Amino acid sequence: MSRSPFLIALCLAVSMTVAARPASGAEAPFEPGLMRLAEILGSLHFLRNLCGEKGDQWRGEMEKLLDSENPDPERRARFIASFNRGYRSFGGTYAQCTTSATEAISRYMKEGETLSRDIASRYGN
Repeated sequence: MSRSPFLIALCLAVSMTVAARPASGAEAPFEPGLMRLAEILGSLHFLRNLCGEKGDQWRGEMEKLLDSENPDPERRARFIASFNRGYRSFGGTYAQCTTSATEAISRYMKEGETLSRDIASRYGN
């Protein structure tokens, strides 16, 4: 779980680079990736707290993403729904930290890093 500073830095870099893009009527090509990233942050918020990490680090990262994107109300609601979906998806499955939960944390950390890196490299300045 030592990769979390790297994931946080990548999330911030992604949000800063894509936030500078002009708005258009059609969905931006990076939008599904950002929504998935929000879902991953929600999952990590639930799982890492379940497994002993106390605090709001991952919710804080979601707030940073929202602040940097500065979305309109409809898009903001989609971001929040994605975060909440990620959080709830594990809330009904895990009541305590298990080997499976720690494996899910590892997979989500890796997916979040990859997704952040891909979005930043494809759509960043």
